[in-house]
Amino acid sequence: MPTSPRSPRLLKGALVAVELGRTPRVIAFQYNPATLSRTLEPRLVDEAAGGSAAPRLRGAPVETISLEVEIDAADQLERAEGSAVRLGVYPQISALETLLYPSTNVVVANTALLALGTLEVVPPVAPLILFIWGPRRVVPVRLNSFGLTEEAFDVNLNPIRARVSLGLRVLSYNDLRVLHPGYHLFMAHQVVKEAMAVLGTSADLSSVIGGDVNLLWRGS
Repeated sequence: MPTSPRSPRLLKGALVAVELGRTPRVIAFQYNPATLSRTLEPRLVDEAAGGSAAPRLRGAPVETISLEVEIDAADQLERAEGSAVRLGVYPQISALETLLYPSTNVVVANTALLALGTLEVVPPVAPLILFIWGPRRVVPVRLNSFGLTEEAFDVNLNPIRARVSLGLRVLSYNDLRVLHPGYHLFMAHQVVKEAMAVLGTSADLSSVIGGDVNLLWRGS
């Protein structure tokens, strides 16, 4: 939702679609979501297969992100900005929706190939989508779900206010090949996370259980 002009200027969250040979498409959120839900499910080696009850990690956890994006043309309509007056928020909604579509150029080209008798047409590769939530959280994601509620319309039935619910699946090095740019983006993200973890932890147990306690750990 809109913020007070006296409030600190916030960075915009965004989704960025990156495709080979094309200019990246940056879809900045008009208003940052008030909440963001994340779920991490560990990837563990099967105990029966590993022959040990001790948990062993076989990769980065499966992380999903859920958020709701609000899009509103009220401010633009008050200033009589051209695109909002003519189209409402339809362009912004379309920018998000088309992340799920192959381009019409590819569809037409593949249809022509099939008409010419091509036996196998390779499905187009989806763009690499980056979820940006501040300078320390830039991760490759797959758009798993998209829910849209259009809440108000102009006289031409263009939406002027909408809420978009997004379900994202973070793509880690378990999901991408080592030469894929997303692989290295995720690795950089994990390095930053590990640096943050150092700042957020301590070796001193006195504040937890009191006294001078030393933990000795010998890995097996």
